[in-house]
Amino acid sequence: MNLELTDWDRDLPPEADEEYQAFIRTLRLTEGFGLLFVRCSPAGGEKLIAKVKEDVPYKNIAVLRLERPVNNLYELINNLENKEQINILFITGLEHSFYEYEECKRLADWNSKDIYSYSWKGVPPVLINLNQQRERFRNNFNICFVFLLPQFAVKYFIQRAPDFFDWRSGIFEFPIDPETLEQESSRILLEGDYEKYLALTPEERTKKILEIQELIVEDHQTPSRKAVLLVELGNLHLAAQDYEEAIASYDQAIKFKPDFHQAWYNRGHALKNLGRYEEAIASFDQAIKFKPDDHQAWYNRGNALGDLGRYEEAIASYDQAIKFKPDDHDAWYNRGNALGNLGRYEEAIASYDQAIKFKPDDHDAWYNKACCYALQANVEQAIKNLQTAISFYPEYREKAKTDSDFDSIRGDGRFQALIQEMVG
Repeated sequence: MNLELTDWDRDLPPEADEEYQAFIRTLRLTEGFGLLFVRCSPAGGEKLIAKVKEDVPYKNIAVLRLERPVNNLYELINNLENKEQINILFITGLEHSFYEYEECKRLADWNSKDIYSYSWKGVPPVLINLNQQRERFRNNFNICFVFLLPQFAVKYFIQRAPDFFDWRSGIFEFPIDPETLEQESSRILLEGDYEKYLALTPEERTKKILEIQELIVEDHQTPSRKAVLLVELGNLHLAAQDYEEAIASYDQAIKFKPDFHQAWYNRGHALKNLGRYEEAIASFDQAIKFKPDDHQAWYNRGNALGDLGRYEEAIASYDQAIKFKPDDHDAWYNRGNALGNLGRYEEAIASYDQAIKFKPDDHDAWYNKACCYALQANVEQAIKNLQTAISFYPEYREKAKTDSDFDSIRGDGRFQALIQEMVG
């Protein structure tokens, strides 16, 4: 995304312009060592740097951009070329050094009462280094350091490097302007992908969670975008199997947008994964209320009903899913399971046949068909379908040896020959 770096303060509200003027005055008046902390977004930080270079041209301004975690910031600065000529050094990206630490991860829950009650366990090395090296910074660097940090990192810095932070000359806050906020929010949503979330490392997930939370609490954020971002936040928690946190995010989204179908639907998923089936069904019901043709909501509602042993209701829910998506293989398959659990084997077989029609290599459907035929003592069809299931999934040979569904045909020579046959 290309960012326009000129006329940065043209449309700033009066209070933001006053903050910028105070920031500029501090930079102009600071001679030699100084520490400033600025809360801003990465994009806003780049704009700020460009504007400061225009407004303070007589000072030598440099930028240290940290793209990955660091342990010893002092050494990095000490190794900079021409450090003796630098008057102002902007430092961006220090938050990368925080993501992997447990205390930082707890910041992902903005409502937690523990946010400000940390132990000193697990302090990032870079902050230990800053606490220990603060006198060397003052004595050896004739530089005004300006740390550009997101909101969570400023809070984290205050708690985890208090000795160094106490030397600050000032804290300045620059919320994202409405246009950039919309761009950044849209970028997050466009990049959002549940499958990708599943592959994230814990540190990558924490980074993404905190990035979204920063956008949610920005001053100019709209309620509708807050709702969508909260669902994305919930999806990240869902991918990490942090189901309680996911539900909390979806609940917040629903407060902003009570008819938010996707929030209700994903909330149902999280509840189902916790075994809270009644609540999951109620959540899927709300999703269906606002989007009656959502076949996935009908399907997952059926699954939750099945988990409760309410098979007749589950079948009715699968029928609705199939009504809106006739080729829904999973709905046909699970409908067959519910019918089988009710002893309605012919109907179950017909449902499995539909599943196989849309997914011919569905070994589970072939196996369950074999079970239904065996329960009807139909040896020939039971063996024929079991053979097909084994051809797709050889492990079913072992399963069939002890599966009670085959007890009525277990003594048949053809069945014995099939389950004893060597794979090769």
